[in-house]
Amino acid sequence: MNVNDDVEAVITSFNQKSMIHEAVQSLCCQTMQPKRIIIVDDGSTDEMSIQVLQEIETDRELPVPIMIVRQPNGGVSAARNAGIRKTEAPFVLALDGDDSLEPGYVEEVCKLLYENSDMIAASSWMHTFGVLDAVVRPGGGSVSSFLSHNGCPATHIFRRSVWEQCGGYDETMRSGFEDWDFFLNMLEIMPDGFIGMVEKPLINYRTTPASSNIRSMDKRLELMRFIIEKHIDIYKEHVLDAVLGVEAISMARLYGWESEIIHSKMTNGGMCGGSDQFMENPSYGDGGMAAAVRIASVL
Repeated sequence: MNVNDDVEAVITSFNQKSMIHEAVQSLCCQTMQPKRIIIVDDGSTDEMSIQVLQEIETDRELPVPIMIVRQPNGGVSAARNAGIRKTEAPFVLALDGDDSLEPGYVEEVCKLLYENSDMIAASSWMHTFGVLDAVVRPGGGSVSSFLSHNGCPATHIFRRSVWEQCGGYDETMRSGFEDWDFFLNMLEIMPDGFIGMVEKPLINYRTTPASSNIRSMDKRLELMRFIIEKHIDIYKEHVLDAVLGVEAISMARLYGWESEIIHSKMTNGGMCGGSDQFMENPSYGDGGMAAAVRIASVL
């Protein structure tokens, strides 16, 4: 086995039935496997989900050691923190139980972290499947890049030492955006740090209209207010970056919808190229992917 002793994986699971099998298998099939997989069952009540976890726990054929942590339902932040506390490796891979990874994810993302000491976390582009078939391209970046929108998937690899310094995930955040808050926490205490991105779709991200990521957009303004108030000092320090970042997103959306309206009026036909491009590569972290999922669901 080609094992990376520097990485342990934490998978969070809540009533995810056989999907957790796919997540585990995708880690076992890595070109560079993690040293250990820790699954945190966040109080699953579904019988099939409980049985699947028992099967994984007793499967002696799996090439990567498995630990299962069971706890009462406390939300994804509490589940991630519980799993991370069990890790010992310097790098931790956070993976949601309904997603999976392409075989080169661990190797290619770790390569970025090895080559850049100021990089506090890294991830990759995503291929969405389910309702929406698209490639989503989050951009990563420094703290100024994360003030207007989230620039990194929830599935990522981070330095455990930075998790310890920033206090981990905020366990009071149970309505969404906890990953965005976590990235800001890390970037706030590491002002010279940044988050890297492998420009390949190495994450397979499941999309459904009822997923927590999509539902959280209904509370976007409320959640953004919470994040801004919590990180008010960094927003004050980079107020121009924050405002201009939001404005850039708004302008791109405005031009896109204007183009679509003009095209429709002139041709009485289908969507224009700009809208087609948006559906093929939805923006990430600013509601774009959620909008694309809703459009695809209607279509």
